Amino acid sequence: MSDVRYPFTAIVGMADLRLGLLLNAVSPAVGGVLVRGEKGTAKSTMVRALAGLLPTIATVPGCRFACDPAAVDPQCPDGPHETAAGEERAAHLVELPVGVSEDRIVGSLDLERALAEGVKAYEPGLLAKAHRGVLYIDEVNLLQDHVVDLLLDAAAMGRSYVEREGVSVRHAARFLLVGTMNPEEGELRPQLLDRFGLTVEIAATRDPDERAEVVRRRLAYDADPAGFAVRYRADELALAERITAARQLLPQVALTDVALRQITAVCAAFEVDGLRADIVMARTAVALAAWEGRTEVLEQDVRKAAQLALPHRRRRNPFDAPGLDEDQLDQTLAEHSQPDDGPEDDGPEGDGPGDGGGGPDGGGAPEPSGDAPDGSAAGEPEANVPPQGSGGSSRAPVASAGDPYRTRLFKVPGTGKGAQGRRSPAETDGGHTVRARRPQGSLTRLHLSATLRAAAPHQVARGRDSRALVLHRDDFREQVRQGRESNLVLFVVDASGSMAARQRMTAVKGAVMSLLMDAYQRRDKIGMITFRGATAELALPPTSSVEVGAARLEQLPTGGRTPLAAGLLRAHEVLRVERMRDPHRRPLLMVVTDGRATGGRDALAQAGRAAGLLAGQGLASVVLDCESGPVRLGLARTLATQLNAPAVTLDELRAEGVTALVHAHRSAGHDRKAA
Repeated sequence: MSDVRYPFTAIVGMADLRLGLLLNAVSPAVGGVLVRGEKGTAKSTMVRALAGLLPTIATVPGCRFACDPAAVDPQCPDGPHETAAGEERAAHLVELPVGVSEDRIVGSLDLERALAEGVKAYEPGLLAKAHRGVLYIDEVNLLQDHVVDLLLDAAAMGRSYVEREGVSVRHAARFLLVGTMNPEEGELRPQLLDRFGLTVEIAATRDPDERAEVVRRRLAYDADPAGFAVRYRADELALAERITAARQLLPQVALTDVALRQITAVCAAFEVDGLRADIVMARTAVALAAWEGRTEVLEQDVRKAAQLALPHRRRRNPFDAPGLDEDQLDQTLAEHSQPDDGPEDDGPEGDGPGDGGGGPDGGGAPEPSGDAPDGSAAGEPEANVPPQGSGGSSRAPVASAGDPYRTRLFKVPGTGKGAQGRRSPAETDGGHTVRARRPQGSLTRLHLSATLRAAAPHQVARGRDSRALVLHRDDFREQVRQGRESNLVLFVVDASGSMAARQRMTAVKGAVMSLLMDAYQRRDKIGMITFRGATAELALPPTSSVEVGAARLEQLPTGGRTPLAAGLLRAHEVLRVERMRDPHRRPLLMVVTDGRATGGRDALAQAGRAAGLLAGQGLASVVLDCESGPVRLGLARTLATQLNAPAVTLDELRAEGVTALVHAHRSAGHDRKAA
């Protein structure tokens, strides 16, 4: 691959992304930019190209932390620095790999030397390298939450902290933060989205001429990178000079009272949580004015700042897509375009719903369409279903999901070693210390008391004759911490005719939607298998995108026979493949069914054998019993017994229902004691 970067000015289209990056180059205080878009849209190319436009920086010679000779960091681990002329160099572009560890980011101390020799040996991390440059995180949504929190904290404070067993190191870490992500691979939590200053949504152009120009330029670059860069050198120099000029003008830009009131009014109108959005909008508007060569913020700056800073802060439900109502924005700006002359009508600005497209709880809740049969007997063909054989036609009924609610917590038994999350117990980098052990690899988390206990009996034999402790390598112990891991939650959903009654399937989909939301909050991967007609289908391969799972669930049709055994066997195959791909991520199987099985005399026996195959692997499972009506056959509970799993009804799934049962049980106990 060529070392010549693709020129920033050669990239076609994507005006908002271009502007968002340039504004952060002018004012890193804006807080970085998160780029959301489908794969293959040149997100990474544009970020890497931006680094070539940044002005060169002066650094203290030999300083590993890029200290500025004009304003050295008094806490620099390489200091104190002698006053000397600085070295000019280009700003660094530091790319963060997906599997990066916390120690690689903030740096690490050599704890063995610190204790045995009294030497504070510190190896800088990626944050030190990115200081005064660009920190680029590709696929930021795939990073562990605690790593993202650490990065965003450093970006907000401009300083990195390393604390290890009483030894503290800190250094400056100010950088332009850029994250890219494909929403199809999973979302960032709203709390983390809010920490990015700006967010830009991008998609590949659908204009054939524009697409042709993109391909033409890329082929020209691949054929002769150096020659291609020469063609755009003048444009690149002009853009770099404009960035420098805007940086110099930035301190002179005035944020008027009118502009500030517009900013706060917009944030209030869109019900944005907290005050971070107001501050980011203000900084963005000031940077926009400087970029345009003005010394005063205008309404057009406020409007554009809102378009860049607010959409990702509008999410209320985890399944909501980011967005901004342009009409509401224009109305709010117009109402506050004049100086404030006193109290005004602060009432509602209209009772009509927004134009955002309606979420899953939108105005048209499904109504029961007659008294559809609920499948009165096991093995009986269901009414109003398509012919058996193909899994149903496109005309199969589709029921909407009911309102989601907070569910019970289901965990995988035992202690795992999977990716950090919020569901099942596991050995993790976070969590609380549960024991000590000999180091497995380099020592990063010293268990001080265990180390001292291991060394104490040998001090006389080692000839200790001073107050210093004599330590050998075998004495060191590391902490074992227990936290929680994320799991693979695989849903096996019965979509047959026995589940097809509208009100019933609405309740079932609402339950699965609630479990999906729970999986989202616990940072799980999810997958979904549906079975109906004659076959089972992998409706959603295991993914981190719970939003895609919610969309597939909403579109799930019902009807046909009930191939329960096929659904369980398909789950067995999917889990076998996933075990090879990610052996540390433990699965949790959620079977959503009324327990019926059709397709022959021994359909129930086949389902039982498939359940036994899953149970024989020690798989953690839960059966969501969807049977309803006055006459119940208890088939789902039989299946749960075969899976060695608990059976939970729709009513028992609700967390508040479980709490009420516990309170009722305790009250009954108190009443009995009083009697």
